Amino acid sequence: MPHERHPPNGERPPYPPYAPVDRSGRYGQAGRYAEHGAGPVPITPPQAQRPWVVRAAPGTPFHRLARTPVHRWWRPLVGTLFAAALGLVVMLAVTMGALSVATLLGDDPLAGTGDQIFSDPTANLGIQLGSLAALTPVVLLAAWVVQRRPVGSLSSVTGRVRVRWLLICLGLAVLACLASYVVSWMAFAVTGSEDSASTDWAGWGAFLPAALMIMLLVPFQAVAEEYIFRGWLLQAIASCTLETRTGPIGRAASAVFRTPWPAIVISAMVFTAGHAHRSWALLDVFLFGLMTGWLAVRTGGLEAPIALHVLNNIVAFQLTAATGRLDDALRVTDAPWQGIVGTAAQLGVFALLVLASFRRRGLEAVSPEPTARGWHRQGPELHPGPGARPLPRTT
Repeated sequence: MPHERHPPNGERPPYPPYAPVDRSGRYGQAGRYAEHGAGPVPITPPQAQRPWVVRAAPGTPFHRLARTPVHRWWRPLVGTLFAAALGLVVMLAVTMGALSVATLLGDDPLAGTGDQIFSDPTANLGIQLGSLAALTPVVLLAAWVVQRRPVGSLSSVTGRVRVRWLLICLGLAVLACLASYVVSWMAFAVTGSEDSASTDWAGWGAFLPAALMIMLLVPFQAVAEEYIFRGWLLQAIASCTLETRTGPIGRAASAVFRTPWPAIVISAMVFTAGHAHRSWALLDVFLFGLMTGWLAVRTGGLEAPIALHVLNNIVAFQLTAATGRLDDALRVTDAPWQGIVGTAAQLGVFALLVLASFRRRGLEAVSPEPTARGWHRQGPELHPGPGARPLPRTT
């Protein structure tokens, strides 16, 4: 047996960390000490744990932001089920809260007829808009808890809502809306048909409460729908690229699913199915879902779809409130084909204006490289601001 080395004072060294090793540096039998010439025991530092929130690689387009290094095939499915279950609970809680408030105020909330809860159509519309608006935190939580990615990746490739770009898109949406009404009026004039929508004035007493409620709730309702359909659903479908499929059919399917179009089309179909419309109105909603999905991918964020959706819903609900037809906004509706012509003109004009402004401003369509604090981007270049830190080196 080789001679064993002990400390100068004759005491046994503490165990661990001075575990017995052999001459190769590996751990030996328990109870033995380091042999002569074995050298110090190598200590392996613990591996750093990966943070919970993991970002997509730089250069990732908007529809692929859910495909992070921790992506697994089951995360979009589990996240969708999680968001659906929690969303039902949230909508039920909002509805029950509204019923409780109405009861405390002395109103009979169950006096509505048919599929309506309240006897007042303004209250019915408010509870529907409010329950939908409450779904935005649900999808944000699903992205953070299940997919382990930044919640801002649902907004844009920069990880946040680009407020200035959103305001620009709102102005462009106003121009597109005006073009839509002009084309619709021309289509009705050429065909000799009349718009079946009522033009009777409901009166200020009925219009003002409904108009105020619409201005307060419709933006949040439209934002929630965009985060659900053009944010969560579009990115969840696009994260399934089928890259591991083999065989001619699998490779062909993977080539298709690596493009954004399956996600755009499927999310538009689900968006259409969520609206109580029929006939030409279904086509109207489907075209809207297709164009806004494509714009989200093309511009790298939800700002353009949110702007168009908010303006469309505000105008539509305000018109129904002005004519006293809020009940129609909550029931199955139809639309003449002339209105579809106007919608097509609106979507085309809006897309052209948005893309022209997007190129001129040089905004990001893919996730940018990480930058140090104090730097800002002007087009494709970075410029230092006051107190800017050095940029991180990339290899």
